[in-house]
Amino acid sequence: MTDPAAVERDAAEAASAFSHPAVAPDATAAYGEHPDHVVDFYAPRAETPGSPAPLVVVLHGGAWRAPYDRQHITPFADFLARQGFAVANVEYRRGSSLPHQNADGPVAGRWPETFDDVAAAMDALPGLAAAALPQADVRRVVVTGHSAGGHLALWAAARHVLPYGSPWRLPSPPMLRGVVALAPIADFAVAEELGVCGGASAQLLGGEEHFADRLPYADPAALLPTGIATAVVQGRDDIVVPQQVAEAYVAAAAKAGEMVGLTLLDGVGHFPLIDPAADACAVVSEEIAQLAW
Repeated sequence: MTDPAAVERDAAEAASAFSHPAVAPDATAAYGEHPDHVVDFYAPRAETPGSPAPLVVVLHGGAWRAPYDRQHITPFADFLARQGFAVANVEYRRGSSLPHQNADGPVAGRWPETFDDVAAAMDALPGLAAAALPQADVRRVVVTGHSAGGHLALWAAARHVLPYGSPWRLPSPPMLRGVVALAPIADFAVAEELGVCGGASAQLLGGEEHFADRLPYADPAALLPTGIATAVVQGRDDIVVPQQVAEAYVAAAAKAGEMVGLTLLDGVGHFPLIDPAADACAVVSEEIAQLAW
């Protein structure tokens, strides 16, 4: 049973993270025809060591569920822009906004549409950024994501190791400087054992009946090694996506012969990682900078 004090702290952290008003982008571009096929761009607001500035691709979280869109992470995107990065905030299709039978609230994700969208957005980004945000250096790209978005960030960097025949597989590694995953749902088996986000991982894959068959196409812990620099930032007090999930991913990477950096933050839960008012957010920016510059 979760400690009531931990639940209270998590609620306070969430309230702080969501208290910031949404920040309008400097430009928006479409990567497809669906209303969710859009990317918001934020120009760097500070001097950088070189020009143009590295491009940080942000993939928002929210358990892949419809009520949580990219708006809640715009203060974080603006925070990164104020650190001197060019930023692309990606939207993608999520689960239905209506509860399904035998489901506790909106179902997480769409198979295969959620993955279709992230793949399409990542493939289109160099061209979109070059046109919409000339301040961005598309040769220096770091992908970051929070929670479910952390999963998608890891997945986007692993498309070249997807099983042969996957429609999302790339013939060679994507041109990325690295990935910084924030409290990611990075190991689906462990996430399901812990009941993370109400079984969202299984829902994303279409339900328990599809979980085992689709796991090799979707689970970052199964898509290793990638050969791409990867860092995970995780709060030790996270009760939404507990640190065991991140640790399982890091252990899987080590078993595959790859080193993944893991930064565990004391006294930090799930939401301070994307809260511009929290010290943890500055740590995230530093992790991104180490890969980007």
